[in-house]
Amino acid sequence: MPTNVLMPQMGESIAEGTIVRWVKRIGDRVDRDEPLFEISTDKVDAEIPSPAAGILAEIRAREGETVPVNDIVAVIAEAGEAAAAGASAQASQSPPAAAPPVPAAAAGAATAEAPTGPSPEEPSIDDSRRQKSSPLVRRIASEHGVDISRVAGTGIGGRVTKQDIMGFLESPPAPLAAPSAGIPATGAIPPAWGVKPGERDEVVPMSIMRRRIAEHMIASRRTSAHVHSVFEVDFSRVAKIREAHKAEYERAGVKLTYMPFIVKAVVAGLKAVPVINASVEGENLVYHKAINIGIAVALDWGLIVPVVRQADERNVLGLSRTMADLAGRARAKQLKPEEVQGGTFTITNPGVFGALFGMAIINQPQLAILGVGAVEKRPVVVDDAIAIRPMAYLSLGYDHRVIDGAVADAFMSVVKKQIETFDATWL
Repeated sequence: MPTNVLMPQMGESIAEGTIVRWVKRIGDRVDRDEPLFEISTDKVDAEIPSPAAGILAEIRAREGETVPVNDIVAVIAEAGEAAAAGASAQASQSPPAAAPPVPAAAAGAATAEAPTGPSPEEPSIDDSRRQKSSPLVRRIASEHGVDISRVAGTGIGGRVTKQDIMGFLESPPAPLAAPSAGIPATGAIPPAWGVKPGERDEVVPMSIMRRRIAEHMIASRRTSAHVHSVFEVDFSRVAKIREAHKAEYERAGVKLTYMPFIVKAVVAGLKAVPVINASVEGENLVYHKAINIGIAVALDWGLIVPVVRQADERNVLGLSRTMADLAGRARAKQLKPEEVQGGTFTITNPGVFGALFGMAIINQPQLAILGVGAVEKRPVVVDDAIAIRPMAYLSLGYDHRVIDGAVADAFMSVVKKQIETFDATWL
């Protein structure tokens, strides 16, 4: 019996997914739990395993197509069934038999009896648009005071997607006006402003993940009043502890980096200044009791932020193992939706590429993000003498709607002190 392959729900608030790539093609043999296709959602990119073994008999959603949750995207059948399914699909594509002619009088009567407006049972256009949008899209529309019925849907059946609502917010429809001289009335970019024919340029569409990152960053800039503070931190003590325990950690199967030490210091700072671990919901401020730290991971195809949950309950070894596991599975596209949700604070590490510091954009709906610069030896003044110390700049991006500069600097002072006087019992 054929098995329908459904678009999975990759999280409670996820209403749709985009097919990024089909791993298998029609006619290919597939085993149960073998990767069948890749999807991208608002939360995570993932490989989806096959729900059954057999032959991939039918693919109903193309690469790049956005499909609602629980819609059928493919059919898997046994060998004999696959052949029958192929014949059936070919037959279904033949043109339907012509309908018998309708007498002119009957056609006229039918036209006269046809209702001129929607019946009470039929949903209005506004209701249809509202039904054809995810909770996330409706929340974005509500937050920005947008009537969702004004947004043209490009999804299946006119569904308003996240790209549609973000595009509407980025370029809202303007009132019609007489076209200015030299500017095309169609709104198309003249060749002189864009790519010229014959130039050695390559035009490549943005990937689904790249588009989602762009939407998220633009929305964050619109939402939060971004301000940044930068502190210089001495990593001498952490460097000594790290050097002393590096071999021990390698025997335990993990690489001891500076990041778990920074996470422990951040946890202390969040406990001392709880508003940094809060978020805004409407006109309310929500103080989170859990400390869930998102650690940004750079991928070849974009950026993802897996979350270390209950970071305050882990020692340095536990943090090292968890972060290594999450980063490895992020690169293999094996993260679960819940592993990139629920973060209360984010750390990003541009220093790994040599940057002194970065002015990061807040990961909504959080209120702050820490940027870690490169740890490198620099001359500093210590007790009125010049010394060489491993130093780094830490930058805090914070939402000035809620967090004042004095509060942000109080948090950073705690982080700085914890790193410079690190407690070895936290190992």
